[in-house]
Amino acid sequence: MNDTENARLERLLEEVQKPARYIGGEMNATVKPWDSVKTHFAFCFPDTYEIGMSHLGMKILYYLINGRPDAVCERVFMPGADMADRMREESLPLFGLESRHALSEYEIVGFTLQYEMSYTNILEMLDLGHIAVFAKDRAEADPIVVAGGPCAFNPEPLTPFVDAFMIGDGEDVMHELIDVIRDGRAEGLSRKEIFRSLARLEGVYVPSLYDVSYNGDGTLKSFAPNDPVAPASVKKRVVKDLSAAVYPEAIPVPYTEIVHDRMVLEIMRGCTRGCRFCQAGMLYRPVRERSMERLMELADKLQQSTGYEEMSLSSLSSGDFTCLPQLIQALMDRYREKRVSVSLPSMRIDSIVKQSLEETQQVKRSGLTLAPEAGTQRLRDVINKGVTEEDLIRSVTDAFECGWSSVKLYFMMGLPTETDEDLQGIGHLAKKVVDAYYALPKEQRSKNGVKVTASASVFVPKPFTPFQWAAQDTIDQVHEKQAKLRQYLKIKCVNFNWHESQLSMLEACVSRGDRRMGDVIYAAWKRGCRLDSWNEYFKFDQWLGAFEDCGLTPDFYAYRERPYEELLPWQFIDAGVSQEYLRKENEKAKAAQTTRDCRRGCNGCGLHTWGVCDWVKHPPLKDTDKTSAPLFD
Repeated sequence: MNDTENARLERLLEEVQKPARYIGGEMNATVKPWDSVKTHFAFCFPDTYEIGMSHLGMKILYYLINGRPDAVCERVFMPGADMADRMREESLPLFGLESRHALSEYEIVGFTLQYEMSYTNILEMLDLGHIAVFAKDRAEADPIVVAGGPCAFNPEPLTPFVDAFMIGDGEDVMHELIDVIRDGRAEGLSRKEIFRSLARLEGVYVPSLYDVSYNGDGTLKSFAPNDPVAPASVKKRVVKDLSAAVYPEAIPVPYTEIVHDRMVLEIMRGCTRGCRFCQAGMLYRPVRERSMERLMELADKLQQSTGYEEMSLSSLSSGDFTCLPQLIQALMDRYREKRVSVSLPSMRIDSIVKQSLEETQQVKRSGLTLAPEAGTQRLRDVINKGVTEEDLIRSVTDAFECGWSSVKLYFMMGLPTETDEDLQGIGHLAKKVVDAYYALPKEQRSKNGVKVTASASVFVPKPFTPFQWAAQDTIDQVHEKQAKLRQYLKIKCVNFNWHESQLSMLEACVSRGDRRMGDVIYAAWKRGCRLDSWNEYFKFDQWLGAFEDCGLTPDFYAYRERPYEELLPWQFIDAGVSQEYLRKENEKAKAAQTTRDCRRGCNGCGLHTWGVCDWVKHPPLKDTDKTSAPLFD
């Protein structure tokens, strides 16, 4: 921005809510002179500052790119609605926080795809940044727009807008992607030639180099490269050694409150449990752990560089980390005098390390969150959850004995094969959790009394899961089940929360959408849709209108069960887990048959052929083997 634009921005900040979202200048933010580097990378998070600043992936890539002497990474977030409107009125472009350069001035503009219902924000940010929304309309000198993250495993709905997608672990491909674009620009190559060079990189998908066609019934007929450099199958990138991988030793510390305002230690990546609804559990295979030595080193550097007083141990299932009790003990011993607390999210409920709970609550006791997911053992077997009612009651009893009194229980409704008995089971479980508290002697109970919150989200079938072929419950069916749950959960000390079914239906449409879904996203954005995950801005009627504008129906994408022989829009991506394995798991789900944890023997998901899964190389665990204790999920 020039001086005049900066002055207008400063005046504007006095008029909008939460101006701290837009000022930058945080401790540990990286600022480099614009002309001192060759490549300027705008890392765009398509939601507001307080959500984006809580995202670990952004912090990792921000640190990695800024470690290069020839590049700079600057952060860009989706403005609030008030700020976006005023920026248009003042003709101010969306800008990077560090230098306030307009988005259109960066060589690379990268979006992280964490949630399908943020896609209209991507269009809004491109437009606010003065970049053509459609990739085909961009000029030779315009930024190259890339995207990655878990939702990139079905990139098709965003292909009209994104030039290239990174599939898999971003740390593994980012340097190569920057090098290709930097060298291509320096050599004066055309955008198309740079795209062809990107397509030669493993894990990079360039949609303009592929053609699609459709059958008369709307299903996908064919998907094939139109250029010999483009591979027929795009293989995801995998960081093989997590201890050696780049991890931030300093992170920007915000001036304003964010969703997760603490330092985060990613202790492992991947999960061996095989829950059939869980996309992350399939996409992030294989399991890789960071060493105790590296984690303690990172903890020291992060605590010194940020001053945070809370540390979260992050992974898909932290309780499965091999050295969890030892790690917690070591962290508590080191930071007890500094009053730094350790929190344990993302753990399971089939066992518990009571000593670890007692250690972590010495400084600060956070809420306890458990995820039974389903109300009956039959349905938990269908989804391969691998936990029992006894596991849940033992876990909450241990927690109550350690002083906890507030428990959150997460469930899903609309899972395949669900019956009314499964819904009633949710009420029965919640009641038993309350009873477990009152079963303790009075002197052992917390003085705060027990509070149980039961939340039921709507099941959304996702790509690369055994349920990717399943139909979603209709909105009417969801409303009927929510009404029943309100009755079943009329229990003393129990509160019930539920998710809006309209948003879940659209999530199902986008998550399993083809390229035509891009037309719907664009039409919805033109109708004023943005910040769709925020209740006050969600415009369901405009989304329905967008489907009509494009001659498509939500029913086709959300409520239709797909046959195995149908060509799926994301089938050209090799995520390591084979389609054959997913089909077998879906059939086992229909029979309510479980599959063992990968740590107890390889189940042949497909990754064993890549040579990257350590659990194939090691002897399987026996039932008597001691593993760290999962609690939350």
